[in-house]
Amino acid sequence: MGVISLSPYDLAVAASLLLAVAALSYLLRLGNSGQIVVAGVRMTSQLLLLGIVLKSLFAHTNFLWVTLMALVMLAAAAREVTSRQKRRFKGVWGFGIGAVSMFISSFTVTLIALAVIIQNRPWYLPQYAIPLLGMLLGNTMNGIALGLERLTANAWQQKPVIEARLILGQSWNQAIGDVRKECIRSGMIPIVNSMAAAGLVSLPGMMTGQILAGSPPFEAVKYQILIIFLIAAGTGFGTMSAVYSASRRLFDERQRLRLDRLKGQ
Repeated sequence: MGVISLSPYDLAVAASLLLAVAALSYLLRLGNSGQIVVAGVRMTSQLLLLGIVLKSLFAHTNFLWVTLMALVMLAAAAREVTSRQKRRFKGVWGFGIGAVSMFISSFTVTLIALAVIIQNRPWYLPQYAIPLLGMLLGNTMNGIALGLERLTANAWQQKPVIEARLILGQSWNQAIGDVRKECIRSGMIPIVNSMAAAGLVSLPGMMTGQILAGSPPFEAVKYQILIIFLIAAGTGFGTMSAVYSASRRLFDERQRLRLDRLKGQ
């Protein structure tokens, strides 16, 4: 059985459900009805544009174009991490910490998956490279955003405690150690929950898509296990890297807590 094609009418029916949620939100005065509509419009336009770009990439495999696409995705993910922080670092640090952490974790895990596990030829084949990197960046982005948000919020709330530890002779690393551990755990909660619930509570997106496209269920399961393992590794490495880098940035060379380096105080 082939893939059942969806018509514009089918998508309009699905969109009407989202509009109903936005209308109900407006009636209840939740204050996010506009955000729901804008997010839906933005998602639709972005995915349609992505479909056009991927169609061209799939037809003409080129390493430079795949690399450019990957860097655009990385920049967009880093921007999303920054925009979701109530208290974010001033200057390029807010963008840079997220971007570097995702580059180190997501790109490394993607390269290992393509070159060692999947072993497609060429290894940068966009049909595999772009979707895989997108899933890793998306989930790593969420982990980093949660970890950094918790770190800056806790550092602000626990400023007297951290400074008291510094006065008592602890290093910056010791003074913020407990806070940092809690932030890393917070950043990894979504992926840990996803792994625990996969197959029992939910059917993950990639597996569902493959089954709907006609792939054998067991083959779809194997790919989904691979993807979740890769996402968990990328999220873990990325969150740890971002939280460690950010926690160091909260202190100067004299090991003083510098919350003036944050915006939105």
